[in-house]
Amino acid sequence: MIYEFNGFRPVVDSSSFVHEQATVTGDVIIGKQVYIAPGAAIRGDWGTIIIEDGCNVQENCTIHMFPGVTVILKQGAHIGHGAIVHGATIGKNSLIGMNAVIMDNAVIGDGCIVGALCFVPDGMIVPDRKIVVGNPAKIIKDVSDEMLHWKTKGTELYQQLPHELTATLKPCAPLRSIEPNRKKHDAVYTTWKK
Repeated sequence: MIYEFNGFRPVVDSSSFVHEQATVTGDVIIGKQVYIAPGAAIRGDWGTIIIEDGCNVQENCTIHMFPGVTVILKQGAHIGHGAIVHGATIGKNSLIGMNAVIMDNAVIGDGCIVGALCFVPDGMIVPDRKIVVGNPAKIIKDVSDEMLHWKTKGTELYQQLPHELTATLKPCAPLRSIEPNRKKHDAVYTTWKK
């Protein structure tokens, strides 16, 4: 659902997809080819949230801030399932892992990978192309070209998703048995291998 709040109405580019079970409130600007998944809460009631082109905010993520703060997800940022971004800036083409928490005034540089369950404390500055893990977060190494390529290819799947969802998503009753010629998935992606 999309809600106007206190005179602020969200702006969503027509090429993006916001699931009807996501909640987008107030001063939120969503760019092109952005995917917002079910259960995401994006609340621009006390400040501005800018989600640039090609980002995705997956299921059960929360994006919010303290009063007067602007949250920015730069182009191609990938916010994994259940993550929280509170008053922070996420760099271009960076990945925030599942259930990670990025706190106020933190800045994640471009091309970074923040591990699942990581806690990035208030004010932490992460330079470009770093891997960050732990609670509290610490930088452990650089993001290699191979890792960044893997991340970029994964995000490209989510950049295609808004068009596919707009074209094919519809409510339905479940089947009561498996169809004999059941359709196969055509998406191909290999998970990261160390």
